[in-house]
Amino acid sequence: MDLLGLLHDTMSSPWVYLALFAIAVLDGFFPVVPSETAVITAGVFAVSGTPYLPAVILVAAAGALVGDHVSYAIGRGGGARLIGRLPHGRRRTAIERARRGIATRGGLILTVARYVPGGRTAVTLTMGAVRFPRRRFLAFDALAAGSWGLYSALVGYVGGLAFEQDPLRGLLLGLGLALTVTVVVELARWLGNRRRSARSTAEIPVR
Repeated sequence: MDLLGLLHDTMSSPWVYLALFAIAVLDGFFPVVPSETAVITAGVFAVSGTPYLPAVILVAAAGALVGDHVSYAIGRGGGARLIGRLPHGRRRTAIERARRGIATRGGLILTVARYVPGGRTAVTLTMGAVRFPRRRFLAFDALAAGSWGLYSALVGYVGGLAFEQDPLRGLLLGLGLALTVTVVVELARWLGNRRRSARSTAEIPVR
């Protein structure tokens, strides 16, 4: 069976929703699992009506939400102990920096990190480790996971519409769009960190 036929059979199976949910859950605390690729692929094939696009969005978002909460629980249970093993000076600096950043920009950090492979796990673990309020985490993460599920599925759907008769090209287009967004987010984050670093250096008094 060729690749296209295998993908078509997989995406037309009623089990695809359970598979998408499980992959999104695992990716929350085991970031080598390609949840975004799976959701984009489902979005490409959703152009044909199978799988059903709203269901893809819903199960992807729900899986991401559950996976993020698993990561948060791991951080809350063991993250503080891991931080506690750091040398005293680094430990205090790391904890205070994380608490300040998350306390002032927790929702923004969590939402942006959802679009950075690996970054989402680091942020959710840290939020658990520094005891970020669980209810606030749930509210912010519901927004982050929902927007991610919608974005990933629609990126694939756009690729599928562009190449309705050639799903593989549609998938490549969807993955290319997702990669472009990731690069833009990372570049914006790098520039922001660079500006903050330059501003902090400029504020150091000269003796």
